[in-house]
Amino acid sequence: CRLTLTGTLFMIAQDMKGNSMDLKKHIESFPDFPKPGILFRDISPLLDHPDAFAEAISQMEAYAKSKGATKIAGFDARGFIFGSALALKMELPFVMMRKKGKLPGETVAIDYGLEYGVDRLEMRKGSVSAGDRVLLADDLLATGGTAKAGAQLIEGAGARVVGLVVAIELADLGGRAVFDRDVHALIRYENENDI
Repeated sequence: CRLTLTGTLFMIAQDMKGNSMDLKKHIESFPDFPKPGILFRDISPLLDHPDAFAEAISQMEAYAKSKGATKIAGFDARGFIFGSALALKMELPFVMMRKKGKLPGETVAIDYGLEYGVDRLEMRKGSVSAGDRVLLADDLLATGGTAKAGAQLIEGAGARVVGLVVAIELADLGGRAVFDRDVHALIRYENENDI
């Protein structure tokens, strides 16, 4: 039994034992973390349940195949969890997109704006090239700034970004519009009151 909403959102799926699984039930919400006014959506319970994590990766794989991905790129740090598991399952190369100063050797980088300041995203030079169809993977899509920077970094190296797959999307923060490319979210919260 698989429920599909708007063609980009899967929330109810079969687990490995054939039982109905709601991936949203494997996300925990923490008000006022890491600072007052923030409602933090935590993936830890999803990772604590191998059946749920395996289902999440299977859903990501279906999307990646539909986009013809030839490489998976994940964002430091929680994007590595989903991206590397997806790349391993699909037997595709995995590209690490890291914060400033975390990668050895020659890197390419992009600076992008945050609410208060600037951050830098880096990847190893030669990780992607013309002809690569790269799918970005992360745990969460919020405001979209990091995802957009990652896409620009990869495209600047000559590869094509075929989309972004995330475990959770916080729809009211507008990240999908900022990213301005195809997005597939396993779980979508419309606002803070969405449970």
